[in-house]
Amino acid sequence: KCGTSGRAFGERRLVNRLYLLRHAKAGWALPGMRDFDRPLDDGGKADAEAVGIAMRACGYVPDLTLCSNATRARQTLEGIAGHADTGRVLFFDTLYMEDAAGYLDIIRNHGDKGSVLVIGHNPMMEDLATAVAGDGDDEAQAAMVGGMPTSGLAVIRFDDSLSVAAPGKGYLEAFFTPADL
Repeated sequence: KCGTSGRAFGERRLVNRLYLLRHAKAGWALPGMRDFDRPLDDGGKADAEAVGIAMRACGYVPDLTLCSNATRARQTLEGIAGHADTGRVLFFDTLYMEDAAGYLDIIRNHGDKGSVLVIGHNPMMEDLATAVAGDGDDEAQAAMVGGMPTSGLAVIRFDDSLSVAAPGKGYLEAFFTPADL
C-alpha cells in the first residue's frame, strides 16, 4: 500500500511530497455542540493510530504538518503523532472552512519546507487530491475513485517545490484507508 516512496525506510532526503489526510471518524455532535468541536469516536481514534503506524512503515515523514484546528483534526494528529514523525505542526482555523483552492494556497505558502502533511476535511481534501494529481499509480487511482473516506490518505509526489504546486502537476503514489491495512 506504500506506493513508490522514492527512498528506503529511514532514509531522509528532500522529497516534494504532499500527504492529504482526511480527519478520522468523529462522533455525532451533542446537543449545543458546534460541528467544529466534534471529537473522534473510538473507531476514529483507532484509525488515526493505524494511519500513523502505516506512515512510519512506509517511510512517509512530512517536514511540516498543516492541521485544521477542529477538534477531530487535532485528535487525528495526536493519534498519528503517537506512532509517526509529523515534523513541525501549524494549526489553521481556515482549514475548516476553505475550499480546495484555499487549501492549495495555504500549502503553497508553506511549501518551501519539503514534504507537507495536511489534515483537513471533505469535500476539500478529495477535491484537492483529484485536482493536483494529474497522473498516478493505477492501484492508487482506482482506490480514489470511490472518494476520500475518513482517515483516507493520498500521497502525491511533485517534481518541484510545493510552493509552486498546481493542478495536474502531481503524481498520486499511494492512497489508502485503515480498512486497506
